[in-house]
Amino acid sequence: MIEEMRLKDLGVISEASLPMGPGFTAITGETGAGKTMVVTGLGLLLGQRADSGAVRAGAPQASVEGVWIVPEDGPVAERVREAGGDLEPIGGGRAELYLSRTLAAEGRSRASVGGRAAPAGVLADLADALVVVHGQSDQLRLKTAAAQRDALDRFAGDAVRDALAAYREAYDTWRALDRELTGLVTDRDARAAEAEALRTTLAEIEQAAPEPGEDVALAERAERLANSEELRAAAALARESLSSEEGGVDVSTLLADARRALERVADPALAGLGEQLADLGYRAADIAVELSGFLADLDETGPAELAAVEERRSILNGLVRAHGSLDAAIALLENGSARLAELDDDGDRVERLRGQLAEARDVLDARADALTAARTQAAARLSEAVTEELHALAMPDARLQVEVSPGAESTHGRDEVALLLAPHPGAEPRPVSKGASGGELSRVMLAIEVVISQTDPVPTFVFDEVDAGIGGAAAIEVGRRLARLAETSQVIAVTHLAQVAAFAGNHLSVVKANDGSVTSSSVTRLDGAEREAEMARLLSGLTDSDAALTHARELLELGSVRA
Repeated sequence: MIEEMRLKDLGVISEASLPMGPGFTAITGETGAGKTMVVTGLGLLLGQRADSGAVRAGAPQASVEGVWIVPEDGPVAERVREAGGDLEPIGGGRAELYLSRTLAAEGRSRASVGGRAAPAGVLADLADALVVVHGQSDQLRLKTAAAQRDALDRFAGDAVRDALAAYREAYDTWRALDRELTGLVTDRDARAAEAEALRTTLAEIEQAAPEPGEDVALAERAERLANSEELRAAAALARESLSSEEGGVDVSTLLADARRALERVADPALAGLGEQLADLGYRAADIAVELSGFLADLDETGPAELAAVEERRSILNGLVRAHGSLDAAIALLENGSARLAELDDDGDRVERLRGQLAEARDVLDARADALTAARTQAAARLSEAVTEELHALAMPDARLQVEVSPGAESTHGRDEVALLLAPHPGAEPRPVSKGASGGELSRVMLAIEVVISQTDPVPTFVFDEVDAGIGGAAAIEVGRRLARLAETSQVIAVTHLAQVAAFAGNHLSVVKANDGSVTSSSVTRLDGAEREAEMARLLSGLTDSDAALTHARELLELGSVRA
């Protein structure tokens, strides 16, 4: 429920506070006073697109603030807390929610949810759980098949909701299988070519049998073989220097001579140095042995091994060029067989998918039939209930028929839902999209909302001139029905009819003032004589006409009965 809304520099409204509260609030005012700005401001609070043209001329920005009373726990509270906002507990499991939106003259807008800055999208997320807005554009939307189907589904409640959820689950399963099968059949030639190419590639890699890191090791081996003579000369000179095979002076001999010289004297410090010399001798001998092995390995190799290494490298380089790296080729060999098995299984998969698709179609058909049955049952009840409401809305001979017929398959089922109106006895029911006048469409929409509210209550309804195109007795019944709707929901109606405003428990007037240069508006809560004067103005255009005031009092007395 909207407790209060504050507007500043929005359209012609310089600053206004609108106390709402429970029940039925009527908003009236002269033409051009800015009544629709109330709906515009509410739209901003509900995340609708911001239009900088709504900023009052000369003002840097417009702002709208709203205070809602919401359950302390539930979807609304959860979404607010997800956005980082807070609620203000007021007892009884209820809390106050503060929303705001500012719109700069140059087009930027900012939103706040529960005291925390948030994207306007968060406001839009909250909108469906807070308010249902009906304006003349919504009356036009009622002419669409989608809106008529939504109205029936809302009225049907869990029966259609559950059937629709089951249908959509089956529909999604069937669509996924159908897409997979279509892809297989359509791409069969391409997949066969892929399988043949993959089979050839795997055979080539398998024949080469590469090992991880083999290309790097072979590159090092080839480098060694290509420089074998230079390596042999260097290794031979180093080995001869360490341990001469021809009896010459070498490092090992010199180290041994130095060690023995130190051992001939009995000095502890020199004895330690002698041990280090012995260790150096052992290490020199080990290195000499390793150099001998290196030379022996070089002696065993030759041009033949180099040629073999280069041939192997050529094979591996071909794999690298084809696959980017040797590791990628090895990975393809390890994983490609699974892909090849999948491609080779296309024929069997097509048959399996066809079987699964047939089973999914049977399930989908059954659930579509169940959805149609649920809608058909609800359509009969909705037809009867709305027809009864239309009789109470000064359409005593009207008859509404909700027709469910076969339609195109979609995520919403296979049903076409149409609202057919027969406004007079003997008239053939015609689609409201073609045969209903503006006033009739207003009353059909209101009747539907009154009926649906009994099974699918909405916290707040906002009606923007729902009484357009009607007057007299019909307007009185519209006001009566809005008051009835306000028994279970908050109702806010922007109206130009005294017959409708008379039934409101809270009457707000948008008052236009003119200082000679700038026109501005404010909002006043009316009661007593002020309300009678406003009602008289709505009736006759005059606020002090005795006849109009008498009629206004009669209407207010009628509205207070709530019959």
